[in-house]
Formats: sequence, structure tokens, C-alpha cells
Amino acid sequence: MPKPIAERIAVSTWSLHRLLGTTYPHDLTTDAVGTVEETYGAVDESLLDLPAALHNHGYHRMELVSFHLPSRDPVYLGELKAQLAASDVVLQTLLIDAGDITDPLLGARDAAWIAGWIETANELGAENARIIAGKQLPTREAIDRSVTALTALADGNAGSEVRLVTENWFSLLSSAAIVNEVLDRLGGKVGLLGDFGNWRDAGKYAELAAIFGRAELCHAKASFIDGDLDATDYGKCVDLAEAAGYAGPYTLIFDSEIPREWDGLALERDFIVNRVG
Repeated sequence: MPKPIAERIAVSTWSLHRLLGTTYPHDLTTDAVGTVEETYGAVDESLLDLPAALHNHGYHRMELVSFHLPSRDPVYLGELKAQLAASDVVLQTLLIDAGDITDPLLGARDAAWIAGWIETANELGAENARIIAGKQLPTREAIDRSVTALTALADGNAGSEVRLVTENWFSLLSSAAIVNEVLDRLGGKVGLLGDFGNWRDAGKYAELAAIFGRAELCHAKASFIDGDLDATDYGKCVDLAEAAGYAGPYTLIFDSEIPREWDGLALERDFIVNRVG
């Protein structure tokens, strides 16, 4: 039986990037965490404090973007894991936000870098780790490289409780046909995180409907116009996901200067809860 919709709401750290302020840009030549940058200004809320803040706003599932992690030291990872547990917040997904496993020259290097982040997902006790399937155009060669690399990453993670997923994102997975081909060839070794906001062409609703029947996770991104949620677009996306039988969590993705972040997330959450009931 599906969980009540209120228990299916998650929040990505991407949606709170102005609150977090800083990022740690990735350098794929090293496993070291990058030098801190005040990408969105000074820190208002540290990552270690975020689980408690999420709990206080009524959220109990979190997705963590890899460039928000200030340290991969086991001690720090243990502290973050403890804060999540103390706040009753599940780390739903570590979003590994860099690397191109389809690059003909650097793909092997990037796959090894991603494998290291999958280990970090395991150390944090994440339920899932999201991998970019590729940034190259979907030629036959690039698709083959993606399937080969994703298979190897999944095999290397065999026996782990961390589920590997990929997303309808970037050039390689720019259509439902390619998403479905790649997933079919992977034979269930890698799941799908469907994102409402990554496809923007006129046919996006039909394309999304063609993949959401196999989605395990969802990035539920709404558009905002002068601070108002675009209910028509958001409603179509939620409806097509539900019609496809989607029963997983809806991760709120918010990226607008107005309203404020917590207010924007509340608008998205309330819309989905009222829509799905």
C-alpha cells in the first residue's frame, strides 16, 4: 500500500542553496573536497544544522547535493549521519553532481571519481546515489559507453543497500526513448529518478509520461512567476506521474528568488499534498 502523500515529501539541499550559502566545487582529478566558495553568500545554516531545520519545518526526507558536502572525512560523515538520525530525517539520496562517464577521453577517470562518491553515499547511509548517465550527444557509441560504465558502477556497488539511480538529465538522456533504452539494457541494475524540470520542449508531458511508470524517485520542480507557483504546469506533471503509477517520494526542487526558500517549498509541498490527497 502506498505511503500517505505527506510521508512522501523530501527536500533537496539544492532548494536551500541560498540558505546554505557556500558550495565546494568539484575537481574530478582528485577525491579531495574543493575549496569553499560563497556561491550564494555567507552561511545562514550549516549542513550539520540542516536536518534539525528540516524537522522543524515538517520534513523528514532529504537529498544532499555532493557539492554541498564540506568534508568527506569519516568523522564529519559520522557527525552528519548522527544529526540526521537525531532529527528523524532520512538521507534519501546523495546526488553526485559531476562527471561524464560518456566522455571518450575522460570517461574512465570520471567513473572512478563517481565510484568514490558512491562509497561516500554508503558511509552516510543514503538510500540512493544518483549518477549522471552522460553529457555527450546520444550517439550509439555514447549510449554504449554509458551502459558499460553504469553496469560497472552497479557491479562495484553490489551487495550495498545504496540503490544507484540516474536521471533524465543532460544530452544523453534527453528523450524518453533513450532513457528507456538505457534502463532496459541495464536490466534493473540502475533505477530512475524522474525530474519534472529537465525537459522543457512542447512535448515534455508526453515524454515524462513515457518514463514515470518506471521512476523510483522524483524531482518535483515547480516554476514560479513573480512569486506565484505555475499551478497549470505543476499540476500536469504531478497528474502524469500519478497516472503512470508513481508511488515514490516527491523531492521538492525550488530555485527562485521569490518567495523565500522555506515559503516556496511550503507552496510546492501543499500543492502536491492537496493534489494527490
